[in-house]
Amino acid sequence: MAELRWHPLIQDWVMIASNRQGRPQMPKDYCPFCPGSGKVSYHFDVYKYDNDFPALSQDPPVPDPVATDFFETAPAYGKCEVILYSPEHTITLPELPTSHIQKLVDLWVERYEAISTDENIQYVFIFENRGDVVGVTMPHPHGQIYGYPFIPKKIELELDNAKRYMDEKGHCLFCDMLEAEVTFKQRIIFRNEHFTVFLPFFTEYPYGVYIISNAHKSNIAQFDEEERAALAETLRRTTGMLDSLFGYKFPYMMCMYNEPVNSADASAYYHFHIAFYPPMRSADKIKFNASSETGAWAHCNPTCPEETSKELRAAYERYMEAQA
Repeated sequence: MAELRWHPLIQDWVMIASNRQGRPQMPKDYCPFCPGSGKVSYHFDVYKYDNDFPALSQDPPVPDPVATDFFETAPAYGKCEVILYSPEHTITLPELPTSHIQKLVDLWVERYEAISTDENIQYVFIFENRGDVVGVTMPHPHGQIYGYPFIPKKIELELDNAKRYMDEKGHCLFCDMLEAEVTFKQRIIFRNEHFTVFLPFFTEYPYGVYIISNAHKSNIAQFDEEERAALAETLRRTTGMLDSLFGYKFPYMMCMYNEPVNSADASAYYHFHIAFYPPMRSADKIKFNASSETGAWAHCNPTCPEETSKELRAAYERYMEAQA
């Protein structure tokens, strides 16, 4: 079964994908993402792989006959892709050279533009889940891309608030947020000519850093060659910093936010950014999303952002010293 079901209480679609229950735990001596597996090319640097267990597809099955005058279903139309970061099975993002990560950025751009040509898709979501703690079943370094036939609720909320801010103040909400963070200074981790890495004033996670473009760009395809190279270097340093925080491969969810596609033009008020959602609140303690966070969307960060920013800057310095 794969279908969309409408959630009338929050006005959002829920993906029902019981086919994903069949995802296997792979034996330790086999990886379908490694060259020679029969699933991928023998030779690649980065690689696009169609998900074997997609929640969304461009040829979706007919929904089950459970809709009524009240309950609404829709075909689970969309696109689910896996993006392989490297042919090497154990290497991770901060261990890759910047030139290699730029190939990954270029592939993200290519897939963002390709998926956007499907007029039935309204949002292209690029993301990575890293670590057993966040449910990763395949250790080979990879991310994913979902092409949704709707704009997910969280992103819709960001868009609405950004548009309202633009209508009221005549400025980009994200540009003003960045300016305020730079002025305050204490939560800035590091900057370069094109990107700023900071721990937001409002962060829901102890180490939930953002990467934001210094120039107003609304999607990744707008970056020129120099900006793509800078994004690659920023990603390498950010993930390296996180690994240096407690001295192990730091688990996280990395989510990339671009403007919607095949929808109302949001380029004037939406702004490219990447948010990290790491589940750790200390070296050996997990920050669980419990009842308040899950049931009420009322988040509680058990740490002080100004203090954890100091930890992150120290971790960044350790990582950079190790690279020297």
